[in-house]
Amino acid sequence: MTRFADRTEAGKALAAELAAKGYKDPVVLALPRGGVPVAIEVARALHAPMDLVMVRKIGLPHQPELAAAAIVNGDHPQLAINEAVVAHAGLSREDLDRLAQVQLAEIRRRRAFYLKDRASVPVEGRTVIVVDDGIATGATMRASLQAVRLRKPARLVLAVPVAAPDTLEELRAGVDEVVCLLRPRALIAVGAHYVDFGQTSDEEVVRLMDEAERLLL
Repeated sequence: MTRFADRTEAGKALAAELAAKGYKDPVVLALPRGGVPVAIEVARALHAPMDLVMVRKIGLPHQPELAAAAIVNGDHPQLAINEAVVAHAGLSREDLDRLAQVQLAEIRRRRAFYLKDRASVPVEGRTVIVVDDGIATGATMRASLQAVRLRKPARLVLAVPVAAPDTLEELRAGVDEVVCLLRPRALIAVGAHYVDFGQTSDEEVVRLMDEAERLLL
């Protein structure tokens, strides 16, 4: 297989691989929005609770496209800092905290929309499986993994249907295990490995997260 029909098929294939590993006390964390249709299949197969990892880039004040850091999630926010960019720009921790508040407010707004008033799923001491629909450069995933690691999981697993091999190697140091089904030598775009790679809507994320909650009833 070199392409998946859609994110649901990719999720089922990834779930089959993960279910065979017999993880203890798993939790599935999805990167919205595209990671959610993949992750729901993993959560279903593993009978595991599912939550979201939400990341917002913190750009430099006069160069917003250059990330100085990323803020991850809202209940217990974690800053993943690009030390080289911060040092070059001469930003203090107070500067970063101030810039982070704007992005943190957006994370909280989106989390409230996606999950209503549901609390974050506890991950400390558990096997945490972080899922997305694919990885190209890995910037968002890197920040996500750094933040999840700070929440003290017993085991941290990165699981994706497709990723660039060199990016996977860079991310491997930050996790205990990598599970990836397709590792094309030259990854032009994640979407090239899906027949249907249409955008996942906010409404679809809400529906799937509601479904994930019902799986545990």
